[in-house]
Amino acid sequence: MDEDILQDFLVEASELVEQLDEQLVELENSPSDADLLNAIFRGFHTIKGGAGFLGVTPLVEVCHRAENVFDKIRNGDVSYDSSAADIIMRAFDVISDYIQQLNDGARELEEADTGLLAELDALWKGQAAAEPAAEAEISGASEAETGMKLELPEGVDPDGDISDDEFEALLNQRDALMGGEMETADAPEPKLELPEGVDPDGDITDEEFEALLNQRDLIDNLHEAEGDTPPVAPEPKPEPVVEAPKPQPKAAESGGDKGSAKAAANTESTVRVDTRRLDEIMNLVGELVLVRNRLLTLRSSQDSEEDLSNAVGNLDHVTTDLQASVMKTRMQPVKKVFGRFPRVVRDLARKLGKEIDLELKGEETDLDKNLVEALADPLVHLVRNSVDHGIEMPDVREQANKPRKGTVILAAEQEGDHILLSITDDGKGMDPEVLRRKAVEKGMMDEVTANQLDDKSAFELIMSAGFSTADQISDISGRGVGMDVVKNMITKLNGSIDIHSVLGEGTQISIRVPLTLAILPTLMVSFDDDSYAIPLTSVQEIFDYDASQVNRIDGQVMVRLRDKSVPLMFLSEWLAPESIKENYEGDKVIIVSIGNQRAGLVVDQVNGQEEVVIKPLGVMMKHLEGYAGATITGNGNIALILDLPGVIQRFQY
Repeated sequence: MDEDILQDFLVEASELVEQLDEQLVELENSPSDADLLNAIFRGFHTIKGGAGFLGVTPLVEVCHRAENVFDKIRNGDVSYDSSAADIIMRAFDVISDYIQQLNDGARELEEADTGLLAELDALWKGQAAAEPAAEAEISGASEAETGMKLELPEGVDPDGDISDDEFEALLNQRDALMGGEMETADAPEPKLELPEGVDPDGDITDEEFEALLNQRDLIDNLHEAEGDTPPVAPEPKPEPVVEAPKPQPKAAESGGDKGSAKAAANTESTVRVDTRRLDEIMNLVGELVLVRNRLLTLRSSQDSEEDLSNAVGNLDHVTTDLQASVMKTRMQPVKKVFGRFPRVVRDLARKLGKEIDLELKGEETDLDKNLVEALADPLVHLVRNSVDHGIEMPDVREQANKPRKGTVILAAEQEGDHILLSITDDGKGMDPEVLRRKAVEKGMMDEVTANQLDDKSAFELIMSAGFSTADQISDISGRGVGMDVVKNMITKLNGSIDIHSVLGEGTQISIRVPLTLAILPTLMVSFDDDSYAIPLTSVQEIFDYDASQVNRIDGQVMVRLRDKSVPLMFLSEWLAPESIKENYEGDKVIIVSIGNQRAGLVVDQVNGQEEVVIKPLGVMMKHLEGYAGATITGNGNIALILDLPGVIQRFQY
């Protein structure tokens, strides 16, 4: 395979798979939607065409059968009921898995499961099971038919659609050929003819490639017109009809494993950008060059400070706009994450015997590509929890005067420089009394402490490691089993998670994360000449250190803040121990919130807010606990960015 062509195919195929995943679930609710049926048919057809050109036979086989089934469905010959949906979904999973294997660097795929292919064949025929004898008979006929060479009626565009009459004329031609002296047993494979003037060893245009696909589809359609079984893609022959452009020797010498790894990495790092956005960036870069030239001129002249100030102000304005535009190129709609959930909810509901509607809101909300990928697993876990433990069984809902069908709402919206994601269900909700009792039973706290917890704090118990209210652990999910992992993942994204639940009415879990991970709003603090950056998203308030408000409880220094005790952590003990003077007390206390935990960081000095560009630490330092990276401040100095979960863990042990 030519890696460049393969990567182009994988980018498009991956997008088509995402669309098909959502469309197939939507089709169950609207099985007669002609536009939806046509879109699904085109999706399978496009993947098949690209896979056929690259010679990925197993992928072609499954796509071709799925395409044929949907051709029958959209013509009304086959109904798309739940049993048909199950078969198609399994075929889709195989297709998705094949594409993922290619993305991961595999270049040889296992043959498709014959049982699945037989089920697709039976579905295509509208039968309950495949008929092996008929398959063998038609297979022989298909091989005999491959020697035909048909001529299109005069005036018909080979790249366009043909009418029923023109198609009938082609069938008549084929029947005439079948009745002649043609020796079908030794007939060659169908040979696609390249457009005149095209080098078979060189690149071809999209139009030329489309013409070849149309030729091949015409032969496929003729095969299907008389057969009882859709034709199976032929095994690749030693002499391919159309050869992809040959890879350069350098690429061949680099080794298969390295090339595959590089190809997989390239695919994962691909993002589509609107050309208008690129034009905007180019214009801003041009403005930046003009400002630079102006500053260079001012440096060598005796112009006034006012001119220099204006130039610097212009530079600030252009840089801010350029930063915003470049950040937008990394943005992707949250639909990239939401697209997988209709299938997740559909499969779980069928497995559990529940009736559930999934509503998606705010799918066009944009956020950083890295965040899109990082949020996928936490959201899957939370949605599965809502389906498994949130929504009741239909009979139970009826007894509670609720609709039999439950609802799960997955929503996204932008709040300033943050994204708010929420998972809401109208299920049974959580009982804070049960959570308090479980915490005592598991030895997490004594009964007196548990009874002092308010409802919000009781709900947050489910995010403690190993906490679960389930009487029996299932293989699907469990509130508490893995919820601590979800909380940790959100915290690493400088985000927060909040839980609100009403017994008998439902639960809402809200996640707030920054728009991007590349540029971080921070609060700059210092000890003597050393500066450090604290993520601003976690900062709740700042106040002066007052020794009279400090107490020591079980060896931990605490400060009383609005009737609640918050542990204090003197950062100088860790960051600048040599600067500690006798009776050191610090100057400011910064209250930070990490998940459901609050702490007060005592620092020497607060220098104000600053947006910083995060630079990763070197290989030798990346395992240091408590540091998230480094940045260069406005005065040119290097400042370390603190990782607050790591900081708190440092002080706890």
